[in-house]
Amino acid sequence: MAIETMAVVGAGQMGSGIAQVAAQAGLRVVLADASADLARRAVEKLGASLEKLVQKGKLPAAEREAVLGRIRPAASLDDCAPADLAIEAIVESQGVKVELFRRLDGLLRPEALLASNTSSISITALAASTKRPAQFVGMHFMNPPPVMALVEVIRGLQTSDATYQAVVALARKFGKTTVTSKDVPGFIVNRVLIPLLNEACFALQEGLASPEDIDTGVKLGLNHPMGPLTLADFIGLDTCLYIAEVLHRELGEDKYRPAAILRSHVAAGWLGRKTGRGFYRYDQ
Repeated sequence: MAIETMAVVGAGQMGSGIAQVAAQAGLRVVLADASADLARRAVEKLGASLEKLVQKGKLPAAEREAVLGRIRPAASLDDCAPADLAIEAIVESQGVKVELFRRLDGLLRPEALLASNTSSISITALAASTKRPAQFVGMHFMNPPPVMALVEVIRGLQTSDATYQAVVALARKFGKTTVTSKDVPGFIVNRVLIPLLNEACFALQEGLASPEDIDTGVKLGLNHPMGPLTLADFIGLDTCLYIAEVLHRELGEDKYRPAAILRSHVAAGWLGRKTGRGFYRYDQ
């Protein structure tokens, strides 16, 4: 199936990034959010971000205009109806995602595909909430999507070969490298990443070292681009906790138990960069 028009539902950092990647690859994109105003502001913010790249000489001005010209903010979810593929990048809640996919299922043409950018929720379960489970797939972009080279493709039990192949081809059109995962909690990346971040939380909780020394040790000792506590703040501590809880609950092993310090930070509303405070302060 040729995918020429793509709907992205969720205009936050992930959704806007996915929309940018798709538009840069030549697709027409409808960007939707909870309101028309949120979608419009997301496109404006994306335009400002692209303008910075133009000013730095990293993007031709004509390309900026071409990319923005392919992205249309949705007045309502109904504007997603013409899409060949609709992908969600909304809150990491199974109930909220199921409700959205039921609405999209009723809007899109019968042959259109549905995808989730979820980092942990079962693709099989989400697919089962629609009337097109064979046309449902996981398409997990890394954050931020315009920069990160990887897309995880997750096959639910029902995902057809044609759906899988279409999404892999699309990701490669975006210039991404793909890896394929079974529909198991955490998939590939978060199955390895979240226990690493959680162990750094345990190390901090036990007083092993300061946040700075834990991050510097892992960053330089393992040649990582950033330390685990800095990365957790960047991802969002609420998101890290949610995925850790999914791993712990679904896989049933104590090694996935979330650290108490992670729970307490989330309870305090210290969620990382997006709230100005996490394991580090960003509001000063």
